[in-house]
Amino acid sequence: MDTVSDSMLARGLVFIGGFTVLYYMLKWSWICWCGFRVYVLSKVWQTDLKAYGQWAVVTGATSGIGKAYANELAKRGLDIVLVSRSKDKLHIVAKEIESQHGRQTQIIQTDFTEGHDIYPAIAEALRDLDIGILVNNVGMNYSDKLVHFLDIPNPEQRTTQVINCNILSVTQMTRLVLPRMVARGNGLIINMSSEAGAQPQPMLSLYSATKIFVTYFSRSLNSEYKSQGITVQSASAFAREALNTVGYSSYTSGCVSHALQHIALSIFFPDWLRLSSYCVKQTEKFAQSMEKKMDEMTERSASKED
Repeated sequence: MDTVSDSMLARGLVFIGGFTVLYYMLKWSWICWCGFRVYVLSKVWQTDLKAYGQWAVVTGATSGIGKAYANELAKRGLDIVLVSRSKDKLHIVAKEIESQHGRQTQIIQTDFTEGHDIYPAIAEALRDLDIGILVNNVGMNYSDKLVHFLDIPNPEQRTTQVINCNILSVTQMTRLVLPRMVARGNGLIINMSSEAGAQPQPMLSLYSATKIFVTYFSRSLNSEYKSQGITVQSASAFAREALNTVGYSSYTSGCVSHALQHIALSIFFPDWLRLSSYCVKQTEKFAQSMEKKMDEMTERSASKED
């Protein structure tokens, strides 16, 4: 009797073990296929971005990722509406796009930190344009270094500016362009998130929270409106690579290296470790050492000038 029971137990364990192995093999095969599809096949079979409409609107378009998106979209055949704070920089980027890519441009000068009062003027400027793509890129941090929430410089003003720029801009710009996209049955909205929003980030608390808002808002909108022909994607960086993934993924790290970095951080630097007292203390020490180095560099630079 014991032999029969042992045999049945052994068979049961073998079945459970085999099922577990099969489950993880299928799971990792699916993950690998999705990665191959998003980051390899997307380079071969690119979505025709011109099919979304004539104009692309890019916020924060005069530098960094925003400027890269504006140039890449123009290169792929779209006319560009550049939205940013500096009128001089807007004119410079507009001339670059017109001369290098032969596309039309329009500029809208505005400061996204100022709150809801700026959006009626933006709506009027966009009213007669066939907008197929919106890139919500504009964003800001509250300090150029790692700080505790209560150590944010000029906190009453700065925290409001960060929320206006990182959250309000995304929702309001989406509200302005989405109705006509829905009416047309076609449209693409790309919202720039950040690796800082992938997990909670001590000493970047408010910035990290605004970026996870962007990710969740994008994923929810994509689910709400994809049946109506609208694609909403949350992206991290790298304009050319990220644009290749349009139509393949609702979230992209931008390139394979960033995707692998995200996976590695999730595995080797999980939330329980990231949010532990030990890790926060180490982050504080790192921030203090960086601040000390910056002060020393400033002092050396000043002494050389003297």
